[in-house]
Amino acid sequence: MAASRSDLSDPRPAPRIAGVQCMTVPGYSKGFGYQPGQSFSGEFDHAWNAVYLEGRWHLVDSTWGSGLVDSTTSKFTFLYNEFYFLTHPALFIEDHFPDNKNWQLLKPPQSLRQFENNMYHKSEFYNKGMLSAYPETSTIKTVNGKATVTIESCAPTLFMFMLNGKQEHGLLNLRKNGMKLDVYPPTVGTHKLQIFAKGNSEIYSSVLEYTLKCHYTDMDVPLPAELHQPVGPSWFSEQMGIVKPSHLEPVIYTSDGRCSISFGVEEGISVLASLHGDDGPITEETQRRYIFQLHREKRTELKVQLPHAGKFALKIFVKKRQEPGNYIFVFNYLLCCTNAKVNWPVFPESFGNWGPDNELLEPLSGVLPANHNVPFKLKLHGVAKALVKGQDTWPLTLNHEGYWEGSCSTAGCQEVYVMVLENANHNFYSYILKYKVNAQ
Repeated sequence: MAASRSDLSDPRPAPRIAGVQCMTVPGYSKGFGYQPGQSFSGEFDHAWNAVYLEGRWHLVDSTWGSGLVDSTTSKFTFLYNEFYFLTHPALFIEDHFPDNKNWQLLKPPQSLRQFENNMYHKSEFYNKGMLSAYPETSTIKTVNGKATVTIESCAPTLFMFMLNGKQEHGLLNLRKNGMKLDVYPPTVGTHKLQIFAKGNSEIYSSVLEYTLKCHYTDMDVPLPAELHQPVGPSWFSEQMGIVKPSHLEPVIYTSDGRCSISFGVEEGISVLASLHGDDGPITEETQRRYIFQLHREKRTELKVQLPHAGKFALKIFVKKRQEPGNYIFVFNYLLCCTNAKVNWPVFPESFGNWGPDNELLEPLSGVLPANHNVPFKLKLHGVAKALVKGQDTWPLTLNHEGYWEGSCSTAGCQEVYVMVLENANHNFYSYILKYKVNAQ
């Protein structure tokens, strides 16, 4: 198809009909089936055109400009791509190597070896507003089991990546104009890395493809399978209503298995967080129980306690309160702890009546010791009375600092509840917190 389509513009009849001087240019191309770093030899696999307009030659590929070959069906799909019409020679040479070096329209021209080794930026790389990428070679050798790719774009855009067809084993951090990606191949050998960008459209398009050669893997590096992209706060999280985060870096290290993360939340935005690891005891039921969420003066604080040493994905979701639908994933942090002694329990379970501006000072552990007097101290808004219910009922009193405090005995009970009376004229108490009591 490539040859016949360019032959439609063969120079012999064309100048007589349209008055445009046009040449058919055969050569090698980095098109369908191309593998990064491959060598070219033998017969040419493609042909395109050079047209003479306004006193100089320009390059045109009407085949690639009219569509592409679907990699899953190997069929040609018509899809207009303006990039391949009157393309700048410095960009055209990335995937078109003519039989005659003069048709590169470059000074000095490139050699075939340079063409083979140069990084291949797909047309969508430029269509999506990318400016540059590093490394500039299509094959990357990992260093200590890691490879790093950075892209600079002319405007903020969303990215994603695939390593061997899966969105795993990498940390993608969005930047104001571009992104940084650290990839950790899980095995030694050759791997395929694809990078996609969204640009101004709603669709991600492949913009870069690398071949990774890995000769060593770091067994301490494996990342949680639930670590989705992007990692760390960015312009995107700010756009979604999360601003001025306490932690700007995507990775948080904790020596004692605890950390506190805070950020501003725009008016009308609700935040949800969950913790994910690759091995127990985190289950779907307890993903949010190792996080206790507090709200103070338009800032949300996430107190996190890890159940054991390891790496965890702390996922952040948002939702507009007045709109129906599900929470939307925004970003996650990677939490790392190497302290083998870490074994924190879950926080207490909170119910729907636990207000967004309430504050829990103690007890923070969701599991209480048996046969103990346990002190309670909370800040509760808009309640008339508060109590703790175990085997007996223990009232909480409001002190001059605005905290409800008191104590409760855990003797003879398996569960303890904090309950509130929101209206002094009613006698119906609501459950707001639930604790479990250790077996004796």
